[in-house]
Amino acid sequence: MSVDPLTKKIATPYARALFDFSVKQNIMHQVTADFQNLEIFLNETSELTEYLNNPIVGQAAKREILTKTLQSQINTETFKFLLILVNRNRINLLGSIITNYLELVYKTASIKMVEVVSASDFSSDQKSTLIKKLKELTDAREIRLEVTIDPTLIGGFLIKTESKVVDFSIKNQLENLAKHLDTVLEI
Repeated sequence: MSVDPLTKKIATPYARALFDFSVKQNIMHQVTADFQNLEIFLNETSELTEYLNNPIVGQAAKREILTKTLQSQINTETFKFLLILVNRNRINLLGSIITNYLELVYKTASIKMVEVVSASDFSSDQKSTLIKKLKELTDAREIRLEVTIDPTLIGGFLIKTESKVVDFSIKNQLENLAKHLDTVLEI
């Protein structure tokens, strides 16, 4: 979830402009769906991301690969936006622009992004219960979970929101116990 501040500063106006345009044109739902799918697609196809980020690859080649891979899959306005990014040599900011755009949408729709780091994967029931509790605690209409597996936590999980980190991991409890024992045993 962390992004380079300079990248975020450059990407934010593009995300804001697309957000405003999509609201004005009444296509926010289509653009949002495109960006959610595009985010997943780009995360799964690192070769495409590397290709688009490569400064040696020319704009014409980038437009061609986007046309072949995405034009038939996404909204026309979303595709035009991608071409604008290519023409302005900003396609390398696409990931950050997507993140910023989705943050604007989620904020408007009262949707909270919550990152959960767990020692093991959650079952469907556990995810549903966690989402229900998080909705109650944050007063959000909807919760978007981003689950990451980290076996070093031993057990439990860690919840990260915009401003808070709540650590329910066994690793954290053991570290706290060790600190407590260090202070108690120092005579």
